[in-house]
Amino acid sequence: MKTTTLLRKAIMKRRAVVVPGAHDALSACVIEKCGFEAIQISGYGLAGSILAKPDVGLVQMKDILDMTWNIVQAVKIPVMADIDTGGGNSVNAAWITERLILMGAAGMNIEDQVFPKRCGHMSGKEVIPAEEMAGKIHACAEVRNKLDKDFIINARTDVFAAAGLDEAVRRCNLYLKAGADLAFIDGIKTKSDIRRAVKEIKGPLSVNLMDAISGMKTELIPIPELAKMRVGRVSIPVASIMVTHKALMTFFTALKASPTGIMAGQTHWASSFEEYTDFVGLKEYRALEDKYLPEKQLDNKYHGVKKIVG
Repeated sequence: MKTTTLLRKAIMKRRAVVVPGAHDALSACVIEKCGFEAIQISGYGLAGSILAKPDVGLVQMKDILDMTWNIVQAVKIPVMADIDTGGGNSVNAAWITERLILMGAAGMNIEDQVFPKRCGHMSGKEVIPAEEMAGKIHACAEVRNKLDKDFIINARTDVFAAAGLDEAVRRCNLYLKAGADLAFIDGIKTKSDIRRAVKEIKGPLSVNLMDAISGMKTELIPIPELAKMRVGRVSIPVASIMVTHKALMTFFTALKASPTGIMAGQTHWASSFEEYTDFVGLKEYRALEDKYLPEKQLDNKYHGVKKIVG
């Protein structure tokens, strides 16, 4: 079954399918290995990973597409892209939708912020007119309908912070009518807000729990409870980059503080070299060498050693 079909079926069941955020191919592979059924590429994570900058619209669309390609190729489960405001007007957004479908993405987020956009849980957000956003979605939906009708368009509105839930619901319904498959109110606050949005929005709702630890502006609600509320999708977009930042800071702070400059035997800090190389497929790479390289070349390369690591 196509990844687009798998994702669509999961979301349309409204069982709060969880899509953790990945900031690169390695974090995507970890999410897949841990048993999650879909991935959301994190724009917040890409900004931190590629540029070590905040999510304020600094990442170029080419970099977003390149990183999306890497992530889609690295895993077998469905991947949703994050294209921020769509790269410009409706024509730009439609072109990017085409690129995503052709590279194998299963869906995408597109939002109604003014460019340059910013993370949905930051202050100072501005939105474009709802009708302009509806035009973007309509253009993207026509590309979807032509190339892959199962591709998911997740229409995000950031209007909640400035104008409240009534306007957010109105926009969500307008965007769904224009062709979106999923509606997303970023920065929504409480359980009662979510319950009302599920009831009044004429399509599945996506909820953002940020890191699944603090929730930031959105109340943290257990996934089974969100499923009972008939939420379509739950994203946890920033956890991968935040966990990575914490782990690196903790490790290198300890290393710098070590009187010897090393931490011999403290294996709890990191995966072993062999564990990591196994995870990224070094054994499979070696098997391909054994299959395709001439025997004499292999002998000169490895001198009879079968193990690459250790």
